[in-house]
Amino acid sequence: QVQLVESGGGLVQAGGSLRLSCAVSGSIFNFNYMGWYRQAPGRQRELVAEISRGGSTNYADSVKGRLTISRDNAKNTVYLQMNSLKPEDAGVYYCNARLYGKSPNWGQGTQVTVSS
Repeated sequence: QVQLVESGGGLVQAGGSLRLSCAVSGSIFNFNYMGWYRQAPGRQRELVAEISRGGSTNYADSVKGRLTISRDNAKNTVYLQMNSLKPEDAGVYYCNARLYGKSPNWGQGTQVTVSS
């Protein structure tokens, strides 16, 4: 069973930056997509950004131009650089590893709080 461990969350003022990390216990090449999802209180978990095995990226419209997903294959780690943060970016951020035809793998989440 693969393990995903997120880190890097915290409290930041609006306009500030954070970098989230997701360390994976196995090779991230094993997965078709690695992604970051966000869940705000009272809302469903939603996709923020994802990156394919080949390096293609996809972002939610609300974060385009401010958040950047990247991967370090040698370290089996996926990152989410978050710049120009807004209060609406707050929530629990979950790392996701997805393989076609299989149930997705999730981390335990890391809290991001943005003060206005």
